[in-house]
Amino acid sequence: MAKAKTIYACTECGATSPKWQGQCPGCNAWNTLVETVAEKSTPNSRFESLAPAAKLQNLSEIEAREAERIPTGIGEFDRALGGGLVAGGVVLIGGDPGIGKSTLLLQALSHLSTGHKVLYVSGEESGEQVALRARRLGLDTRRLQLMAEINLERILATLQAERPEVAVIDSIQTLWSDQLSSAPGSVAQVRECAAQLTRLAKQTGITVILVGHVTKEGALAGPRVLEHIVDTVLYFEGDTHSSFRLVRAFKNRFGAVNELGVFAMTESGLKGVSNPSALFLSQHGQDVPGSCILVTQEGTRPLLVEIQALVDTAHGNPRRLTVGLDAQRLAMLLAVLHRHAGIVCFDQDVFVNAVGGVKISEPAADLAVILSIASSLKNKALPSKLIVFGEVGLAGEIRPAPRGQERLKEAAKLGFTRALIPEANRPKQAIPGMEVIGVRRVEEAVTRLRDME
Repeated sequence: MAKAKTIYACTECGATSPKWQGQCPGCNAWNTLVETVAEKSTPNSRFESLAPAAKLQNLSEIEAREAERIPTGIGEFDRALGGGLVAGGVVLIGGDPGIGKSTLLLQALSHLSTGHKVLYVSGEESGEQVALRARRLGLDTRRLQLMAEINLERILATLQAERPEVAVIDSIQTLWSDQLSSAPGSVAQVRECAAQLTRLAKQTGITVILVGHVTKEGALAGPRVLEHIVDTVLYFEGDTHSSFRLVRAFKNRFGAVNELGVFAMTESGLKGVSNPSALFLSQHGQDVPGSCILVTQEGTRPLLVEIQALVDTAHGNPRRLTVGLDAQRLAMLLAVLHRHAGIVCFDQDVFVNAVGGVKISEPAADLAVILSIASSLKNKALPSKLIVFGEVGLAGEIRPAPRGQERLKEAAKLGFTRALIPEANRPKQAIPGMEVIGVRRVEEAVTRLRDME
């Protein structure tokens, strides 16, 4: 039997090369080429490939209407989706193994099955395993249909015949198509299966939810084109050793991005958390140095997160370590703190942590990081009931953060009485019970803290 011809395909962009290279010729990523079976091309005549011209429409003649939402019955999941599922939409959800993707989707389908026709396609687990999980979670599965299958053509035929309103594919990396000879999970198989399912969803109006594996770095496995095909991309975040889980939207054609859903893992499955700020605030018996409360904005939701810093004498080369924050930005903030506030940390180990496993990417956390470092270095606690937010520039200026009014109202609602914020974010009308202090520069912020003491 003749040996199948192999090529090397990039797991990031899908570009191919006849031989292995360290760098992808398409996207210049390193060490992303993997061996796969070359697909046989079907020769088509130049005249056979000609298609009739498509009918054009003026954009002004098209009636635009809001997409109707299908609530899943899980409030935090609906928030991350932008209000619920959309008919004909394709959702891709990824996360570390065991973090709760299948559990959340099984719960959502159980709620949806009371008023909608749903289908759960399991490619990784048998029907008995899924039934055991549902029984353990105490779910009502009398109207929840299950299909244990990994062949794409059979799944497509079943979806066309049954026409469920919502279908879950768990997971896209286990599917394989008869049209391709490569193994399940290969770049070609993942790309083709996702494209076929997306095409069916758009044609029939079925909402398809795809479960995706992730790499060691936490990104979705498979070609990057997978994220471009789908309408919504959700990521599960959080430590598997912790009971809290975060679902974050990174792409949403039908809603806002960076929306965040917060869950707690219990014996009966994932439960939405109505007041997530309480999860990220430590309950200290007394004020402690190095702790600063930040009001961050996740989509439309303001969250209070505790930023902790530990500054200690370095034994050897000073270390800079962050958890939940950008390490490169920490180095920049230490330089700003030295240059403009005269606080020196070049001979100190600096560790910064965002409590609760949350990941903060917005620059409005800069001021809280700087003040927590200064507090730890001087071993003096910040004033109690104080919240901070603001972006710090290289010139030492403090820039405004978006939605400052909403951040202040959320802090006042939770009992905080002081706020150290950028001058540009100072509200025009006073907030009851909240003393607002506006600052323009880093050295001014450090000075105002000394005055508060």
